[in-house]
Amino acid sequence: MSKEKRAGKAGRTTRAPKYVTMGQQEGRRSWAEPWKIKMVEPIRLCSRAEREKAARDAGYNTFLLPSELVYIDLLTDSGTSAMSDRQWAGLMLGDEAYAGSRNFYHLEDAMRQYYGYKHLVPTHQGRGAEHLISQAVIKKGQIVPGNMYFTTTRLHQELAGGVFADVIIDEAHDPANLHPFKGNVDLVKLEALIKKHGAENIAYVSLAGTVNMAGGQPVSMANVKALRALCDKYGVRVFLDATRMVENCLFIQEREKGYANKSIAVILKEFCSYTDGAWMSSKKDHLVNIGGWLAVNDDKLFDELRNMVVIYEGLHTYGGMAGRDMEALAIGMAECVDDDHVRTRVGQVRYLGNLLTDWGIPIVQPIGGHAVFLDARAIYDHIPQDRFPAQTLAAMLYVDSGVRSMERGNVSAGRDPKTGDHRYPKLELVRLTIPRRVYTQAHMEAVYDSRRKAKGLKMVYEPAYLRFFQARFKPIA
Repeated sequence: MSKEKRAGKAGRTTRAPKYVTMGQQEGRRSWAEPWKIKMVEPIRLCSRAEREKAARDAGYNTFLLPSELVYIDLLTDSGTSAMSDRQWAGLMLGDEAYAGSRNFYHLEDAMRQYYGYKHLVPTHQGRGAEHLISQAVIKKGQIVPGNMYFTTTRLHQELAGGVFADVIIDEAHDPANLHPFKGNVDLVKLEALIKKHGAENIAYVSLAGTVNMAGGQPVSMANVKALRALCDKYGVRVFLDATRMVENCLFIQEREKGYANKSIAVILKEFCSYTDGAWMSSKKDHLVNIGGWLAVNDDKLFDELRNMVVIYEGLHTYGGMAGRDMEALAIGMAECVDDDHVRTRVGQVRYLGNLLTDWGIPIVQPIGGHAVFLDARAIYDHIPQDRFPAQTLAAMLYVDSGVRSMERGNVSAGRDPKTGDHRYPKLELVRLTIPRRVYTQAHMEAVYDSRRKAKGLKMVYEPAYLRFFQARFKPIA
């Protein structure tokens, strides 16, 4: 923990008392997490010299850092959560039969109970489901409207011949805007797109809950209801990326009239009822290390997907997962809708976000559901976007503190497939992603010093797809 405390609003710097948490420094009272710790994993903060060498060796890409050299790992909440004792016990109940595993039927029952869809196709993780739905539904040249892109989702849509079109509300592109549902679809934009291209040329609407690239921003129940009505008018299907929907449901519970006294489970099932199907990276909400699924209501589409999964993933009753993993996933479905769990999960993100806000550090507002997003364009306002300010900030944050974060800006946006030029998103962010049930409040740290010394990065290696995972950089002298 830094010895210096910043009170950004007052513009003063004071020395914090020794052995006092940041929350205590700011006069904040924490809460007791709704779980007990039964096992621990030792971590250590390696020296600055070790971190500087590690950053150079990794080409200043935090994805290429060895985890043993990371102190607090906020790279992602995907597969990094802590499973419960019930989930670990479920692993011992794995039915590893090649066909008809009883764990598949447990998973199917849980999906129907909590999400309400008719048919289930298991996949090894979320991008397996994205691939299947894209190949089954998209025809070459069709438009795929969505409430802001997600990296792997858009790539699968493009590889299937689709053309992504952003129809999120304008407020989502402004990190300082306080709209309570910045993930909402702009229905005027969407209808104009349908009229321009014709409903037959719209593959489906790709709707995401707790929109990741917008800073973990939610979609309102009113918006998804209106979206359903508009799509019914034109005969367009709606498919949901349900990866972080329980967080979205908490925001509905807190912010939308008529939902304060409804449980997360009830809100989740209602939200899903306005869509035609969903895909899921279960490595997030469901608290497992691997797994995903695709669910639809249409019998004919399900038959096609069930046949396709055999080609790309595995038999339709395991889809790339072991029986034990399906059992842990089914248990995680039940645990993830517990109201105390969701409030604590989002509360920890807010705890960090509020500390940074009090210190005057620019972040996306309102604070999102799964992560705090640093506004790299505001922090490094002297670095042009083609020098990758968010990538620079993520690398410097690691060097300075041992905290691993990830870039969500120019590098993640990739290149325009037609022009070959960088895409320049309005949001240039660094994501501090909080794994579920892993860290305590005392781990919530971030660094703001020495920002004027950074000059940006030059990309020296660029892979063909999803470059943010493997690209390498060098500092600009």
